[in-house]
Amino acid sequence: MTQPPSGYGHPQHPLPYPNASTPVRRWWQHPALVIAVLVVIPPGGIALAWFSHWSQTKKITATVLASLWFITPFLGDLPKDPKADAKPKSAATAAATSTPSASPTPSGPPSFVGENLKRAKAAAYDAGYNAIAHDASDDEAGQWDDDNWKVCFQTVAAKKVGSMPTLDFGVVRNEWPCPAKDGEAIPHPKMPTVVGQTFAKASATLKPFAFNAIEADSAYTDVTLPATVNDWTVCFQDPRAGEEIEYPKTTTAYLKVTAPGTACPKTEFTELHPDPTPPSTGDDDSGSSSSGSFGGEEGVTPGAYCSTPGSTGVSDKGVVYTCKGPGKERWRR
Repeated sequence: MTQPPSGYGHPQHPLPYPNASTPVRRWWQHPALVIAVLVVIPPGGIALAWFSHWSQTKKITATVLASLWFITPFLGDLPKDPKADAKPKSAATAAATSTPSASPTPSGPPSFVGENLKRAKAAAYDAGYNAIAHDASDDEAGQWDDDNWKVCFQTVAAKKVGSMPTLDFGVVRNEWPCPAKDGEAIPHPKMPTVVGQTFAKASATLKPFAFNAIEADSAYTDVTLPATVNDWTVCFQDPRAGEEIEYPKTTTAYLKVTAPGTACPKTEFTELHPDPTPPSTGDDDSGSSSSGSFGGEEGVTPGAYCSTPGSTGVSDKGVVYTCKGPGKERWRR
């Protein structure tokens, strides 16, 4: 048997065979495999890491990192309360609906119903449409001044005006209400009853009609009105109750009033303090001569309208009246 050379096996010259106490690494303990499983299946990778030959520090580090990697997908935002989320979504939806896109695809022309005809035509042209108009009532009035009319109905005209699509507007005058349907009669407002109200209350009742003016006049022809008659009572009205008001801008409402505590006369053109009727002399010629020598208009009706301010007249009872105000001239004492 050949002896090994002297000094062979000394610590400085280790034996060529591994120490019998060194553990053998299995295939499932290979570092590359353990790392791959830690990434793909973190729980399995953690188990392999602890059965590997890694140091204690590496095993702990691998466990922490793999655990974080495993639970990260489950750490998303908590579900929101549907009630709390409903309002913002609704607002966002409304904003998206009301805000046009940069290049919208028009599904139809914009609506100009309710707008002044002159402005509606200009806006329609800016939107790419020509416009024509017709009377929306059962009349056939022409629109000489577009600014005096408003749009009640709108349709696309069957024929184009020029090369642009055309809108056909059904219109009425600005101060009139729209009919229920295009071509039907206009439901003009009717004069309400203001008799029995104070002048102030009656004026407030008539204000929505937008009359040209609301004027007070005395219910008695021989009573002159003071500067303010707000607390006086309305006895007669013109226009009459129930009368249709077609042209309020050119109509004046006349209210005949009487002072507080004074009863209304039974008829218009009545005197509160009439002169006593003179006794008849039975001499028709004398009467005719007397009235004929007066030199004024004969047979005037007290309170009736007159045309020549300052002129005088005599009634059938022989009372002298003067054509004067206040307000519109009437035969007054």
